[in-house]
Amino acid sequence: MHGETVPNPYDLTTFGGRVKTYFDYTFKDHAFLRLGFQNAHWISDELVRTNQPWPHQLAHWKRHGIKTVINLRGGFDGSFYALEKEACAKLGIELVNFTVASREVPTVAQVLGAKKLFNQIAYPALMHCKSGADRAGVMSVLYMHFRQGRTIREAVDQLGFRYLHVKQGKTGVLDYTFERYLDEGEPAGMSFLEWVQSPAYDPKGMKATFQSQMWGSVLTEKLLRRE
Repeated sequence: MHGETVPNPYDLTTFGGRVKTYFDYTFKDHAFLRLGFQNAHWISDELVRTNQPWPHQLAHWKRHGIKTVINLRGGFDGSFYALEKEACAKLGIELVNFTVASREVPTVAQVLGAKKLFNQIAYPALMHCKSGADRAGVMSVLYMHFRQGRTIREAVDQLGFRYLHVKQGKTGVLDYTFERYLDEGEPAGMSFLEWVQSPAYDPKGMKATFQSQMWGSVLTEKLLRRE
C-alpha cells in the first residue's frame, strides 16, 4: 500500500531476523567461501585490503589495531552490511562507505573523492569489496599513488592476479583506465590527477572502447560470479 513502511528484512534485533540475515549472508553472499580465505594483503604498514569480512574477522582486525573499515560495495540494504555495521559499532571501528564499481571507469568525482578519503581516515585501516580483487584493487592503486607517492606505473600492480584480479574479463576496464593514462597522459607530461581533470578523460568513451577477452569474461562473470 502507498505510504506503508517496508520492514527491514535484516533486522538484527529479533532472533528470526538474525537467522535470516546470517543465512542470506552465508549462502547468497557466498560468505562460506570467505571463512578460511580472506584474500588479505597489507599493502603498507597502515592499510590492509581484504574480501568481505565476517564479524568475527573484524574482531580479529580490531585486535591488530584497525581503526577504520572502508566498505567499497555499497549494498546498504544487504545482509553483509547489516552485520558489518553492527560489528563495527560494537568494536568501536569507524565504518566508512565509498562505493565504486568493478566494471566501470572511475568518475572524476570518485578519483578526487578517493584522494580526499585516504588523507582523512584514521589509520590503520582495512579496505574491502566482496572478493578483495577488483574494487579493492583500483582503490589500492589510487591509495598507493595519492597516499604513498608511487607513480601510476608502479601502483598499477595492485591490479594483479596475486590479488585474484582478472584483467582479461570485464573487470579489466579498471586496468584499461590506467593504461590509457600511461599511453596518453604520462607522455604528455601530465600528472594522473591533471589528466583525470582534463577533457581527455572520458569515462564513458573509454568503457566503450575497452574490449574484454571471451575467456576472461566467462571466468569473471560465469565461474567466479564477480560482483
